[in-house]
Amino acid sequence: MSTRSATPAPLRSNALAQTWYMTQRQLMAIFRQPAYLLITLVQPVIWLFLFGSLFKKVVELGGFGTTSYLDYLVPGIVVMSALGSSMWAGMGTLEEIERGTLNRFLTTPVSRGALMNANVVQNGISIAVQTVIILLLGKLGGAHYPGGFGGLVILAVAAILLGTVFGAFSNALGMLVRQRESIIGINTFLLLPLTFLSSAFMAPSQMPSWMRHIADFNPLNWAMVAGRSAMSADPDWGIVLGRGGALLALAIAAVWLSTRTFRSYQKSV
Repeated sequence: MSTRSATPAPLRSNALAQTWYMTQRQLMAIFRQPAYLLITLVQPVIWLFLFGSLFKKVVELGGFGTTSYLDYLVPGIVVMSALGSSMWAGMGTLEEIERGTLNRFLTTPVSRGALMNANVVQNGISIAVQTVIILLLGKLGGAHYPGGFGGLVILAVAAILLGTVFGAFSNALGMLVRQRESIIGINTFLLLPLTFLSSAFMAPSQMPSWMRHIADFNPLNWAMVAGRSAMSADPDWGIVLGRGGALLALAIAAVWLSTRTFRSYQKSV
């Protein structure tokens, strides 16, 4: 007896087409905001070259795995930028709720999964482009990537997974609180602690022990550690797969939470 997929192929294809259409819609909204695009380009430059110059001699303390602070800094900036951009995804969701756009889509035959997944796909594409720009800027500044193309891809995947985690969480938050001030407050509260309780700027061996232990449970740090290891000349694949697997599991959980929150919102309108 032949087995059939639970979801017919035409329906799956239709859902994918709808997701891509909704993704394109969100990408166009970003392209129409030149100020936002400019900020996404300028901020990594500030982090890379201001902090890179300010702390370039800190590698002399040891524990960085490189003699160039810029080499150490680039993966951290990639991951930090992914976090910073994805944490505000809920603002876009809130804006669509306030305009009534989301409610109008709920009256159409469009897949409910497409409405949520488009945000995740758009966020992933934006982070991938952002990552390429930062890596090119780092290369122009003199950074080296001993892990080659494969290491760069793994860093990008780690950044996208982290962005998925916080993007989905931000979407869920937007549908729950429905207030800009609350989203801004929560993001502001989380951003700096997550950044400085990680190995973004300092080697773990140079951090206080309590900070090092907290960083072990910080998803931002998981992405940095996985990316840095993959980009090294001698990657520790146990660390890469371990941290990457933890990020993947967390991303799946975050998307599930976001989907459940969306269904709750749908029932309330």
